Amino acid sequence: MKRRRVRVAAVTGAALVAFLTMTSSAFAHAALSPPVAETGVLQQFTLAVPTEKEGATTTEIQMTVPSGVAIDSFEPEPGWKRTVSASGSGDAAIVNTVTWSGGAVPTDEDSVFRFQATLTGGSKTYTFGVRQTYSDGSVVEWTGAENSDTPSPVIKGVSSIGGSSSSTLGIIAIVVAVVALLLAGASLLSGRRSLT
Repeated sequence: MKRRRVRVAAVTGAALVAFLTMTSSAFAHAALSPPVAETGVLQQFTLAVPTEKEGATTTEIQMTVPSGVAIDSFEPEPGWKRTVSASGSGDAAIVNTVTWSGGAVPTDEDSVFRFQATLTGGSKTYTFGVRQTYSDGSVVEWTGAENSDTPSPVIKGVSSIGGSSSSTLGIIAIVVAVVALLLAGASLLSGRRSLT
């Protein structure tokens, strides 16, 4: 009985480690949060781009904004210079691209940028393009399909979050909880490895 428990624990542990390894690599890509947002409401979005290349830093991030996303303002990011390309002027200006340059984000850390925007194009998937430049001049284009090595960051616009559609909010809460649990487990595992 004791031997069987040890074997089950070992198999479960190995499966958990394999799952965490696969999951951490799956999350290591440019991403926008929240991944699901209500249309027609001004809200904060966060772009996170990982520095994955060894021996180089991320020095520039350019984000191409899809139609139907109206950016209202940006939060300042210390150490970065922001350049915005927009069509129109004044309150009618529409941001097409934004470039953050001058940073130096090392390997295994994320470049993080926040902005306030409204999804004005209705309920659909909004696909952003992100171009990442490293200190050695190499470039990563985060513009691929969802199952590629360099997927585009996306936001799914929905007409309502909450209210009668509590299932969407419940799913989001479960996903956030699972991600937090996985990150905590990965942190615990990496902490154990460094002690031995």
